[in-house]
Amino acid sequence: MAGAVVGVGVDAVEIARVRHAITRTPALLARVWTPQERRRCTTADGRWRVPELAARFAAKEAVAKALGTGIAGFAFCDVEVVPDRRGKPEIVLHRGAAEVAAARGVADLQASLSTSAELGLAFVVAQGSRAPGPVASG
Repeated sequence: MAGAVVGVGVDAVEIARVRHAITRTPALLARVWTPQERRRCTTADGRWRVPELAARFAAKEAVAKALGTGIAGFAFCDVEVVPDRRGKPEIVLHRGAAEVAAARGVADLQASLSTSAELGLAFVVAQGSRAPGPVASG
């Protein structure tokens, strides 16, 4: 069970910047967002919900900050943002991100996402049962 706060992270991403990036480099979609995230951020007629992509990108950055490592030791797709049955965002860690979280003593991540006309925003709290271990270098 999660307990003490071991890290927090916040990030804001410009929606226009995400739109430009995925238009210029479509392969970026598969490098940053998981298949489930891409499905959730696509309209019925196949258009991207760019504000939702931006908020999820901000969440991935906020997770990296909450872990205290930055995006080191894992890839963006190792952090997945999925809704629970009521729509609340949940963070699911895979592969390297799960390993980093375990090494840092993180048992749970709580997230809040928001969008404005210009920004995708995310705030993440990392909770654990013990103080985080040292950040590995290299």
